[in-house]
Amino acid sequence: MNYSDPTKLGILACPGAEKFAEQVVRRLSSIYRRRFERKTQVLAERYNLSRELVTRKFNFDNDIQTTLLYNPGDVDRFRPPLFKIESRFTWFPNGEVKSELLDSVRGKDLYIFQDVENHLAVKFNEGCDERILSVNDHMFNVFVTVDAAVQAGAGRITLVMPTYPYSRQHKKKGREGLTAARVGQTLEFLGVNRIITLDVHSREIENSFRRLRLENLHASYQIIQKLAGIIDVHSDELVVLSPDTGAVDRNKFYASTLQRPLALLYKERDYSKVTKNANESNITEMKLLGDVRDKIVFMADDMLGTGGTLLKAMRFLREQGAKNVICAVSLPMFSATAIDDFDAAFREGLFYRIIGTNAIAHDRLLQMEWYIQADVTTLFAQIISLLHHDRSLSPMLDNRELIAKRIRKTGRLDSGQQDA
Repeated sequence: MNYSDPTKLGILACPGAEKFAEQVVRRLSSIYRRRFERKTQVLAERYNLSRELVTRKFNFDNDIQTTLLYNPGDVDRFRPPLFKIESRFTWFPNGEVKSELLDSVRGKDLYIFQDVENHLAVKFNEGCDERILSVNDHMFNVFVTVDAAVQAGAGRITLVMPTYPYSRQHKKKGREGLTAARVGQTLEFLGVNRIITLDVHSREIENSFRRLRLENLHASYQIIQKLAGIIDVHSDELVVLSPDTGAVDRNKFYASTLQRPLALLYKERDYSKVTKNANESNITEMKLLGDVRDKIVFMADDMLGTGGTLLKAMRFLREQGAKNVICAVSLPMFSATAIDDFDAAFREGLFYRIIGTNAIAHDRLLQMEWYIQADVTTLFAQIISLLHHDRSLSPMLDNRELIAKRIRKTGRLDSGQQDA
């Protein structure tokens, strides 16, 4: 394994994903530094050498392996890899976009980042123009960037897209398209080898590709860590609840990990209606299976759009006697008027906290008293490092044992995670 050769692994951010990508780059740098220090210490003790000599040998070996004449930096110290690929994005007056790579990516293991749900203003044309982009705008930025990477000779292209676009269009209910599958197939045709995403809405999407791999990550560790910071996860008052039948497996995971009972909300929906905001959802009836009276209810879902169904569920649970309601969402979209609607519901006392992740960029949401953000950049950095070195992802994809072990050992979750 090469610890400090900067010529192999590249991180490239599309407009709107720069902040998330920069955080992942910092995490990757920390991971590689820790590995290097641990490796040099172990080998120095094993072979009775000084750490300085082992460091020089590592750097000498890396200089031999690199396609450059040598790697820049001090040969007596750890030379941190330079992961970031510089780029330039142009927005034309007719709405077309262009992506230019300013660094060489030939032969690189390239990871392209995009946040398709980022609806904050992003910059184009050397920072001179700002645009608020739709999901479709973001996707076309992905298309032109992937094509630019292919034309530039990238060795392997992985798309890091925490929110899989059109994931709710994964099955047919009539004369409609399977858009979730077509998005992935288009990316596969363009040259993407792998997609890394977070809590994809349906695992059926993974069956739509010929060779493209879909790595579906879970933010359960980070969410439980935040949950443990606001309540006692061992309390007999805690009940895990699935907000609908589609989220049963997700909440069963939390219930079994925390060793708490599982309840279920069954919802009848009118699919002829399109949910436009929190006050116009398509739910017609709710039924509760389980006991929530005088309980702290924790429920998790993959995404929060307009939030209408979740607000109805919160109101229903309070009517059933729930003491407090806490919700967790991996992908906090908060579309339309959702932030205002949830703020009003919080003032009304319908819920206590909502835990989300930083997989989607937000500004105003982070200022809300009731919102808690969990950081998943370390998770993505570890997965990228494992993939780059062709190591198994199993311990990271199912971290049930890690969570249970740390809860048993310390009674809480600390801020760290298993080093990849």
